[in-house]
Amino acid sequence: MNALSRVLVADDHAPTREDVRAAVESDPRFTVVAVAADAADAIQAALRERPDVALLDMRMPGSGAAAAWEITARLPATRAVMLTVSRTDEDLFAALRAGASGYLLKDMPFETIGDELAGVLEGRVALPPELVVRLVEEFRDSAPRRRALLGQGAGAQLTSREWQVLDFLRQGLATGEIARRLFVSPATVRSHVAAVLRKLRVPDREAAIRLFEDPYEAP
Repeated sequence: MNALSRVLVADDHAPTREDVRAAVESDPRFTVVAVAADAADAIQAALRERPDVALLDMRMPGSGAAAAWEITARLPATRAVMLTVSRTDEDLFAALRAGASGYLLKDMPFETIGDELAGVLEGRVALPPELVVRLVEEFRDSAPRRRALLGQGAGAQLTSREWQVLDFLRQGLATGEIARRLFVSPATVRSHVAAVLRKLRVPDREAAIRLFEDPYEAP
């Protein structure tokens, strides 16, 4: 008989945490090996139990995204899946940047959680259809900007992370906010910015942003 897949459930709202635990354990493919109420406890429980899946509340104390980043970095075999009420692009993209393999909404029928987790363990990404559409729109919107710069011979050598930093600069985010969204230090962000400026051959952030925006200016 196949071993049960091991699940960590983390949520700061005790009734929700119990409902999720019960839903997971009602599926004969899974067993809950630990529960936690915040990010720090979730990380410690994950390191102790080494679950197959960490099912994490996005907005629990300490940040579910931060827990996902730490757990997936230290336990590469563990899949992180967010379970949240948030439909914001900011939270969705933060979770995926943190290494999450799924982003589920709490208004879903909890009896389907097992199927979603099973899909993640088989290599699929668990996303509601409405959020898949948002992801496609985000990448579609960014593609013309990249093509325009590449067509000008600019930006051809930017890494994916440098493109992310450049896009955040275009949105007007400061170094500290970019660092929080990427889960890196401000010094790392400054290093990426310096690389972007060097590769684009521009003197400052404002010049890089102008280059990024030029393809959209009205004739």
